[in-house]
Amino acid sequence: MEARFNQAACSEFEALLEDHLTGDLSGADAKKLAEHLKNCAACSTALEHAAPSVELLRSVPPSPDPGPGFSRVVMARIRAEMSRRGEQKSIWQPFISVAWRFAATATLALTVLVTFDAVRHIQYGPQTNMDYATVTETRDLFPDPSSPPANRDEVLMMVADTNHGQH
Repeated sequence: MEARFNQAACSEFEALLEDHLTGDLSGADAKKLAEHLKNCAACSTALEHAAPSVELLRSVPPSPDPGPGFSRVVMARIRAEMSRRGEQKSIWQPFISVAWRFAATATLALTVLVTFDAVRHIQYGPQTNMDYATVTETRDLFPDPSSPPANRDEVLMMVADTNHGQH
């Protein structure tokens, strides 16, 4: 039965089958269809399967006319629903959400670090990380800060003069 149901009616006679079922077919077309139905099993099967649906449609009363603006209202609702779903289900939405969270976290971390550094400089001064020995060694290595060494030999001489950096 499944194989018979899947057979398609001939495209040349498909419209005539519909007209025959609704009673709109007459004359030469009716004779042509009758001859074709004797020889074509596919069209005969299609006619048998379509007949109950035509009877069912005849038993249902016709629906009232929805009015002239019906199609515009329906299309506007469809567009609104599609745009609403399109905004909610964008493929980029999770990435945008993560990016905003990352930016907010980075801003907060930067604010905390800048505040900590500013408070530390206010409380202890800018040179708190250098002890007295480091400052003394720096003065010994570069006795005259206005004249840095010009070449390698002067650097070697400065290191030799300071006992190789040891006191």
